[in-house]
Amino acid sequence: MTRNARRQDSILLLLMLVYGGASLLHFMHNAIYLHDYPNLPVWLTTGGVVAAWLVIASVGLLGYLLYSRVSRVAGLIAVTAYAVLGFGGLDHYTVAPVSAHTVAMNLTILLEAATAAVLLVFVARSACAMVASQAKPRAKPPG
Repeated sequence: MTRNARRQDSILLLLMLVYGGASLLHFMHNAIYLHDYPNLPVWLTTGGVVAAWLVIASVGLLGYLLYSRVSRVAGLIAVTAYAVLGFGGLDHYTVAPVSAHTVAMNLTILLEAATAAVLLVFVARSACAMVASQAKPRAKPPG
């Protein structure tokens, strides 16, 4: 593995961990202050919020394991799904405006979405670089 590939792998892991931490922060804030979040469905429970985060984190873990041990392409697809799930917190704004949320609510929602966006951009760039490297014509051996 080249030094550049190891660097890319390290950056991917770091971005996944940063997004995972931001996601955990938002979900735990949501779980703790569930009844303070405006207009959430009455059936939503703290346990349900925690379970949802565990499912999302599992997608991320699966993506990284696929990427690092099985197939970079399959891994990037799963990590893409993981990053896209980070925009789900913006759904809070479909049931209540930004102004109806506290500063802490808005910060955790927006931090999760912003870190998911950074991860998604990195994954897209990595996928494009992977495709470009595969498309390069290979030099024919002399002879």
